[in-house]
Amino acid sequence: MNSTEFDKGKAFIVVEILEYIPNSVVLKTIIRKTTGNVTAASFDTGESLIGRLSDCDNFIQVIEGRAEIIIDEKSTLLETGQSIIIPANTPNTIKANERFKMLSTIIKSDCDD
Repeated sequence: MNSTEFDKGKAFIVVEILEYIPNSVVLKTIIRKTTGNVTAASFDTGESLIGRLSDCDNFIQVIEGRAEIIIDEKSTLLETGQSIIIPANTPNTIKANERFKMLSTIIKSDCDD
C-alpha cells in the first residue's frame, strides 16, 4: 500500500474506512512519508498490540469506542475524542476491552527531543 491510497484533496470519514474483523486488529495507512506516518486502526474486543520501543513519540486519538492504553505499566482508559501521547522509548500496550478505532500519528523529525 502506498501513501496515495486515499486521494489527496478528497474528503473521507476515517471511522468509515475501517471495519471490525473478528479476533483481529486492522491497520490502514493514511499517510506514510520518511518524516512520519498516520495510521488508522480498529481493534476487536480482546485484541491488543504491544508497542515496540520507538525513538519517536506516538500521538494516539480514539475515534470510536474505548481503549486501554498502558504506558510503562500505567493504565489509562480513553473514550471517543480523547488522546494521549506515548513517549518515545517507553514500553506500551494498546488493549481493546471492547471494540474501538483509533488514529496513530508519528512525526519523525526531531524524535530524540
